[in-house]
Amino acid sequence: MDDRMNKSDKDEMEKEKATVATDDEPEINYRGWKAMPFIIGNETFEKLGAIGTLANLLIYLTTVFNLKSITAATMINIFNGTTNFGTLVGAFLCDTYFGRYKTLGFATAASFLGLQAIQLTAAIPELHPHRCAAKESGECEGPTAGQLAFLLMGLGLMIVGAGGVRPCNLAFGVDQFNPKTEAGKRGIDSFFNWYFFTFTFAQMVSLTLIVYIQSNVSWAIGLGIPATLMFIACVVYFVGSKIYVKVKATGSPMTSVAQVIVVAIKKRKLKPVEQPWLSLFKYIPPNSINSKLPYTDQFRFLDKAAIVTPQDEIKGDGSPADPWRLCSLQQVEEVKCLFRVLPIWASQIMYCVTLVQLHTYAVFQAVQSDRRLGNSNFKIPAASYVVFMMLSLTIFIPVYDRAVVPFLRKIRGKEGGITILQRIGIGMFVSIFTMLVSGMVEQHRRSIALTKPTLGVVPRKGAISSMSASILIPQFILGGLTEAFASIGLIEFYYKQFPENMKSIGGSLFYCGLAGSNYFSSLLIFIIHRTTNRTATGNWLEEDLNKGRLDYYYYIIAGLGILNLGYFLLCASWYKYKGNSDNTPELELHVNGEKQQSDKP
Repeated sequence: MDDRMNKSDKDEMEKEKATVATDDEPEINYRGWKAMPFIIGNETFEKLGAIGTLANLLIYLTTVFNLKSITAATMINIFNGTTNFGTLVGAFLCDTYFGRYKTLGFATAASFLGLQAIQLTAAIPELHPHRCAAKESGECEGPTAGQLAFLLMGLGLMIVGAGGVRPCNLAFGVDQFNPKTEAGKRGIDSFFNWYFFTFTFAQMVSLTLIVYIQSNVSWAIGLGIPATLMFIACVVYFVGSKIYVKVKATGSPMTSVAQVIVVAIKKRKLKPVEQPWLSLFKYIPPNSINSKLPYTDQFRFLDKAAIVTPQDEIKGDGSPADPWRLCSLQQVEEVKCLFRVLPIWASQIMYCVTLVQLHTYAVFQAVQSDRRLGNSNFKIPAASYVVFMMLSLTIFIPVYDRAVVPFLRKIRGKEGGITILQRIGIGMFVSIFTMLVSGMVEQHRRSIALTKPTLGVVPRKGAISSMSASILIPQFILGGLTEAFASIGLIEFYYKQFPENMKSIGGSLFYCGLAGSNYFSSLLIFIIHRTTNRTATGNWLEEDLNKGRLDYYYYIIAGLGILNLGYFLLCASWYKYKGNSDNTPELELHVNGEKQQSDKP
């Protein structure tokens, strides 16, 4: 990492060590890259531990805990959904009470305890059902209430851990650099690169080496490795405690949001004012980190929160005496930013359903396909095929930045080539194509399995198709392209469109969208299972995929994706970027929304 810094950067960083504070602020001793070995080390081991367990959890539930595939898929969806929704709670507690340092420390320790509990379910025979003695007939002993409760306790601790780690880890690394210096800004950009590199590295190791040990050597050892790695993450994190910049909690920005909504309701009977950009109450606290926002004419019912009435008192410094009776135009516009994002966020829920299937039912497709490598007896673990999605994402990102964006920039004359919501829209279109390809591949796999099965069976499933599992790779590659456009675009969108003091909330919003897709996927599975079970064609989501019609399920998701894309395009045409006050549709605006605007719409 030191090689990334030239001599001038190092000189500037020496100046950062003792930043001169204002009268109201204490000195902040930025250590920059000196803190990175501990933070990036913690990130790497934490990701290896968490992903190393979760990557193959679906197979663990069906082979060791003898759960049915539909039960295991539903449990995984609910677990992932609760985990992602937990980030919103973690972001609130972090900003309001504990700060990032304490939140990360507690969350990492909770994750370790959760991984250790899950490892014990594999290591101690009394904590999991007996090995299934009737695999082919499907008459397997399920887990007892106590065994299931111990497993759920481990998963619950992981939910607590992820809820604190995911919204805080990236921001905590950024806290270590001085954003007011050039060296600090370059350090932040470099840290983002290292952060996503560690995530990619953890995925590759987890989906290959750790998954192989779990599937072919021992579940006890394979789950013990992630638990050990998470313990190392805890140690590395606390060893660097003395040199971290620890930003204190400043209170939740959601208080301001609540004030605007409450005051707007109280003043709902007031008549709208003329020229609201001039007439509404204006006040920005001197210590505010938020950029000034111009007036916009969307959600005009919120404007009433900033109408000054004779009953409203204003202090000598220009602030309202009672913020629950009068809000500023700046507060109102910040809430409008949040409200404008929510319709786009709703479209993420349906889009991410595609990603959920690639981590659940696509793995079951691999289970009932020929996973042998060439003519050898070595079988690629079913969960390892997800690595092709990650490789597709990793390879395409630099291609997009270095080739696609410059090409589009020349054609369209825009700095980003295309707008950020256009990028998301492309990803959503690719997700539809992904499901169509998945459906066609499954139709082909099932046809071959029924006519030309390979020798042998798998637990509680039917014949393995002689179709090579490598034919599943295209749908995973398309899934990676989908994420490269839509998922990364959504993260960037939330980060840029939220007010500066809501960045942690914005970061958690992406995970909340994933949570919604997990829950919606579970609901969709339940509906399909109950509905098709009574039809002449039979249950589409049978334990044995050869008896079901998983391809029809994929086509339904593709159809819902088409409807969702239409909804997204309507929202995008209506959307205004933060800082824009005119009525120009979003699809014609610059990607970063930094056009100079007057205060008047």
